[in-house]
This record gives sequence, C-alpha cells and structure tokens, in this order.
Amino acid sequence: MKHLKLILIAILAVSAIIVSMSSCSPDTDVELDKTLLYGKWQETNSLNFEVYKADGTGYTWDEADDVAEAQPFTWTLEDGILTHIHIMEMGAEIPKVYTVTKLTATELSYEDDFGKVHNLWKWEQAK
Repeated sequence: MKHLKLILIAILAVSAIIVSMSSCSPDTDVELDKTLLYGKWQETNSLNFEVYKADGTGYTWDEADDVAEAQPFTWTLEDGILTHIHIMEMGAEIPKVYTVTKLTATELSYEDDFGKVHNLWKWEQAK
C-alpha cells in the first residue's frame, strides 16, 4: 500500500510538471496582419532601415555604413514567423528567421534565435 501511494504521488508530480511546461511554451500560431508591415521602418536608436513591399520584396540598409546600396530581400510572415531571404550580389541567398513579438501600424519588434531583439518604428507607409 505504501508503494502504491508513492507511485501515485510520483505520477501526479510528473503530470503536474508536464502540464505546467506545456502552458509555458511559446505560441507560434499567432496571426498577424502582414499589411501592417508594408512601408519603411527604422530601428530604434539606429540608422538601420527596412522597407517591406506588398509583393513580398524589400530591402535594408544602414546609413552608418559607407556602403550606399541597399540589400534586397524577399520576405514572408506566417504564424508570427518573419523570414527574410537576403539576395547577395552574386546570386547567393541567405535566410534569416525571426519571431515577431509586436506588430502594429507604427511599431515592429522581432527577435532572432540568439535572443537579439530588434525594435523598429514606421517611418512612412508604403507608396
């Protein structure tokens, strides 16, 4: 009888841990209005800019760099995941994946897999 109580307590403890861990998992099935993304954005406290067009293309540049050309990319936003495919001069494509934590008409925040957070504000609407 004593062993049965210990087994029951152990099962209840494991069940409680599993339930509590499942409620802490991030919700990646977030539906965001991707039309809010269209336009020119500037990263807070930075000279980094990003432009998102309705056709799934865009470009980025840093005015602090000596390079005058913008870096083109294609983008998708699905289930809270923002994916950039940067297109290099020689045709190579470099994917970058971010988790969007905020998207409003004027604010955009996303985080990469390394925990780097990017906060941007809308400079202007898409033309």
